[in-house]
Parts: sequence; C-alpha cells; structure tokens
Amino acid sequence: MRIILARPPTDGVAILMLLRTKAAFVTSLAAIAMTVTPPVAHSQARAGRVASCPLVFGHGGYPSGPNPWERDQIRQPNNVRAVNDQKARGADGVEGDVQLTRHGTKAVMWHNTTTNGLTGTRKNITDIWWTAGSDNLRDRRIARGPYAGEQVYTLRQWLDHVRSTGLIALLEVKTEARAVLSDPVYAAAAWKEISDPIKERQASQRILVYSLDSWIQAELAKRHPGLLKGSEARWTDGVSWEEPTPAWSGNVSRWQEVLAQAPESVMTNFTREYRTWLTGACG
Repeated sequence: MRIILARPPTDGVAILMLLRTKAAFVTSLAAIAMTVTPPVAHSQARAGRVASCPLVFGHGGYPSGPNPWERDQIRQPNNVRAVNDQKARGADGVEGDVQLTRHGTKAVMWHNTTTNGLTGTRKNITDIWWTAGSDNLRDRRIARGPYAGEQVYTLRQWLDHVRSTGLIALLEVKTEARAVLSDPVYAAAAWKEISDPIKERQASQRILVYSLDSWIQAELAKRHPGLLKGSEARWTDGVSWEEPTPAWSGNVSRWQEVLAQAPESVMTNFTREYRTWLTGACG
C-alpha cells in the first residue's frame, strides 16, 4: 500500500514519525492476513473433510469366527466375475490371493488352503496339479456363494483381466506357498511362476505385492523392491466379516479414524458402502 504525503516533512523527527507509522500499519496487515483461513480449507475443516480421497481396494470377506471354512462363501475377487463386481462397486483396485499347485508348477488365484468351496474331493492346493489327474484344479468349479460355477484362474489370466478393467492389482502371496518357495529342488521354478507374470506386465500395469509370511515378504523385497505394498491399501474396516454379511454401519467410526490420517489407499470388504460413505468426506 502506498502512503501519499500532502506536504513533505521538513525535519528528521517528522520523517521518523512517518516511518514508524507505516511500519506499524504493515505489521497490522500481516497479522490480520495470518488469522484469515482460506475459504476452501475453512469449509473442508468445518465439514471434517480431507484433501483427497484414498484409492479403494476391494477385498472380499472371509469369516473370522470358529470353523470359518464352514461358512465361507468364496467372495474373494480371485475370479473374473468377482473382479467385475468390485469394479462396479467403485473399487480402484482388487486384492487377489496367490497359491502354488504341486511342486510349484502353477501360480493360481485362490484364497483357501484347500479346495474347500470347489467341486471335487477336498485336498490341499499344494498337493494337486493344475491339469494332470482327475482331481486337477483347472477342471474344478466354485460350488457355492455368489460366484458358484466360476473356475480357478492362473496368475497370468487374473492379471490380464484386472488390467482390462483398469483396476490396480494387489497380490498377496499366501503363506502356504513358503514350503515350495524355500525348497531347494523346486524353488527356482516356483518363484518364476510368481515373478515372471509380474515382470512381464509391470511396465503396462500397476501391480503391488506382499505376504503375511515374513520370509516370503523378505524375498519379495529382494525380487520386486519397487512393487511392495508397504503402507498402501491400509485396512480400514472395524467390523469383522461374518456370514451372513454384517451391517456396514458398524465400520463408520473406524472409517473416520483412518480417513482422518489421509491414507493414500485403503482396503475394505464393503466396497460399495465405503465408496458411498466417502461422498462429501473428501475431494
């Protein structure tokens, strides 16, 4: 701001008084400016909003009570229809489960330790072949739940479909794979079954990897250091999954707590409800 003098000062005292008056005025303006909140930030703070919405990864529930396998409805997005449903519900990405068949010969997308939930005799995934034998995994179908009739997909098939939907692929290498991944006889081929499909696609597709097994996680850090999940896709639900589906509303306090920390991305079993809840809570 300019101060225009009607009459020039005639002595040093007048000049000093004028400079002191101008300095005080500028200081006052600065103090006022510091106390005014920008309109957008103020309205967001008042509404409890955060700057930007997190990416949402659809998970698919698995019961947490006693004998969960008896109630499991195979909701995990490891098959084409489940991935499509997550997309329709507003997901930005999906979490899939990587298992290895006998001797690590095929990386497949399946959550459970056994073939529980599939047609045929129940066996461990690690004990059967992908195509060989009458009890092979490729020819089985999901036997119950919303995705009954769907097949088991290979890691390559699953990654390709996820890419076609525009979703981010989040891979959990299941703990059951450790035995063959650490076996001197089969480890090299087994790791290729997991790593090669990822390397072949990572330049054109966003892929994240992790494992709840500490040894597998350490190996993933060596083999795919730039793709580790890390702090991304934080778990946000406060309600443990059960069958039948629990009410989504029990999650709200936990959702609010996590969102207040401004995560880059979150993981939820309640994709549609969470996406709707985010409306107006972030930008």
